[in-house]
Amino acid sequence: MKKKIVVILGPTAVGKTKYAIHVAKSLDGEILSADSMQIYKYMDIGSAKPTKEELAMVPHHLVGEVDPSQDWTVADYQREAKGRIEHIFSKGKLPVVSGGTGLYINSLVYEMDFSSVKEDEELRKELQQIAEREGGQALHDRLKKLDPDAAKRTHPNNIKRLIRAIEVVESTGEGIPPFKNAFKKNRDYDCIIIGLNRDRKVLYKRINERVDEMMKAGLLEEVKSLLNMGLTENDISMKAIGYKELIGYLRNEYDLSEAVRLIKKNTRNYAKRQMTWFRRYDSIQWFDITKDIDFEGSVQQIIDYIRKELAS
Repeated sequence: MKKKIVVILGPTAVGKTKYAIHVAKSLDGEILSADSMQIYKYMDIGSAKPTKEELAMVPHHLVGEVDPSQDWTVADYQREAKGRIEHIFSKGKLPVVSGGTGLYINSLVYEMDFSSVKEDEELRKELQQIAEREGGQALHDRLKKLDPDAAKRTHPNNIKRLIRAIEVVESTGEGIPPFKNAFKKNRDYDCIIIGLNRDRKVLYKRINERVDEMMKAGLLEEVKSLLNMGLTENDISMKAIGYKELIGYLRNEYDLSEAVRLIKKNTRNYAKRQMTWFRRYDSIQWFDITKDIDFEGSVQQIIDYIRKELAS
């Protein structure tokens, strides 16, 4: 029988951290983050990292471990995360993956070989310059000529994915298969995938309130500190929502209230894209936690489901 891991996913601000901690504590597990921003050091407020108290409740992995000046890729994450999963198994514990970065989760749920198509730095630089000069539509048009089907599945504003898609097609001469046909399930372990969701209005209210809380907690000062460390808007870490908008404010492109408005708007749009991504998984058990007034009851329902799946 294959080993099993738990994956708890959902849109930003849905409440994954709180639920994952209780699941891990109840099932003798350790948490493995699948968040492309929480991986970085010093970026605590804007990435909504677990608090020191939360981190002390159960062992966490891949939280605050990478310098923000480093370009951390999905391949890096997959390599490190798979090693941590084996380490957790070796202690007789249950790996509980928690996060909202779709590609990170894909790299664990599916067989994804990142070594087959190596990164082409020259091509990436050229494509990035095109995007900066002409916008994402220019890259989208280029991908459309190379692989019309992949272009249909990729938004013109998703520069990172457009660049990678063009890189893969030009390197291999082959098109990119659709999501459900692209990968086979992971051979090393089975994944019990839990999806957390809330009513959209409730989720958006939580997002807006969390942004206000981040600003009160010192997000602007955190951005200033990172810039003083030598980071710039060109670093991948600083392109994250919350950081890039405040950099714009610090460059006098707009006032602070506009920066906050943009952070809220961009975060809501990100949550919408996350849900579109997650709905494509065919083996996910969704839990609507809109009315989690009875938190203990809600989390117990999830724990009972996981226990049943672990025993099957």
